[in-house]
Amino acid sequence: MELADVIRQLYGEDVYLTDKVEISGGDINDAYHFYLSNGENLFIKINANAKDDFFAAEKAGLEALHKAGAVTPSVIAYGKTKDNLSYLLLNYVRNSRPKRTYWEDLGHMLAQVHCAPVETITGNSRFGFSADNYIGQTRQKNTRTDSWIEFFRNSRLKVQMELAAGYFDKDDRQRCQNLLDNLDKYLVEPEFPSLIHGDLWSGNVMPDQNGSPMLIDPAVYIGHHEADIAMTELFGGFSPEFYDTYHEIIPKESGYAERRDLYNLYHLLNHLNLFGRSYLTAVRRILKRYSQK
Repeated sequence: MELADVIRQLYGEDVYLTDKVEISGGDINDAYHFYLSNGENLFIKINANAKDDFFAAEKAGLEALHKAGAVTPSVIAYGKTKDNLSYLLLNYVRNSRPKRTYWEDLGHMLAQVHCAPVETITGNSRFGFSADNYIGQTRQKNTRTDSWIEFFRNSRLKVQMELAAGYFDKDDRQRCQNLLDNLDKYLVEPEFPSLIHGDLWSGNVMPDQNGSPMLIDPAVYIGHHEADIAMTELFGGFSPEFYDTYHEIIPKESGYAERRDLYNLYHLLNHLNLFGRSYLTAVRRILKRYSQK
């Protein structure tokens, strides 16, 4: 099936593509703004090398976040063309200037997502998710687990450490094993499980057509809400108004600052595996820090 056939199936035989404009900024997919003859605007991601479940996983993540109270793009369709191009069709959201309360609204929205009862969203309160998904291009293991610490050990750090083994020397590997063996000394079980975005840096939040915050490109799972907050601080941080509003609803737990880098080790390991040795120094710094405690 061609994309033109997809559009006709969705909107009728008389509707066709009148123009498309490439949208830059993504590392993984090609993206376009589609203009249709009926006046509709669509956003489409295309990937020639995606796994069969790649866009299905993104759809599930967006729908879970929306169900928990987040503003997200709406998924219209996904699938493969006869040329084996994977695609994801979303409603087109025209980017606008952030409104004055943008960061406060984001803090409130994220806290609402983190407080949402996870059983009503995924049908299960255990850590993990209904299926594996992706963090960037890396498959993200989401095996259901009763303990957050066990989940973070086996489905997050251990997986990435094994993928990164070729970058590590003997000392690095020993530090990895020591950390995994002693993870319960550093992490705590959350007071309640939360649906988290999973890849929450500034590039995955955007102002919608009203200037309100919208979450995109999720890597969702049920975890500890602190893991999302830690990720917001990894590459420069969000506005202070975001944190103030968020913590009015979900107070900062004692010892969070000591746990933050450990949560972000997962993302730094993933960046090491995706983008190469430039992230090795940061990974080693965290491994050494926790191995000395």
